[in-house]
Amino acid sequence: MAKVTVHRKAHFNAAHRLYRKDWSEDKNEAVFGKCNNPHFHGHNYELIVSVTGEINPETGYVIDMKVLKDLIKTEVEDQFDHKNLNEQVDVFKNLNPTAENISVVIWNNLRPHLDQSLDLEVTLYETPRNFVTYKA
Repeated sequence: MAKVTVHRKAHFNAAHRLYRKDWSEDKNEAVFGKCNNPHFHGHNYELIVSVTGEINPETGYVIDMKVLKDLIKTEVEDQFDHKNLNEQVDVFKNLNPTAENISVVIWNNLRPHLDQSLDLEVTLYETPRNFVTYKA
């Protein structure tokens, strides 16, 4: 049977600071620039979650979009929206909240809730021109 990919868009707003505690302020500034602002800065993140699999012959779905919507809400939006990622999201207490790392964390949050026969891909837009895609 043919495989089809379904996509669900979502968004969240969050603040973060890119820096390493074990580096000097000068090195953090040189590597992360404006993103190293000690008072943090924010983004309006756009998220696309893509699920690929065979169409269920009984339902006609790869995945029920309502199920996917609810999963994104509980596993991403509720955890990240209007939060300071560095200070309020435990996983980022020791993990630099780059777009790359955020996309992997989102994938890891979603993956256990999906049937293993489905493939998962996460695309995260930090700005309209800067985005990352993760699939394991």
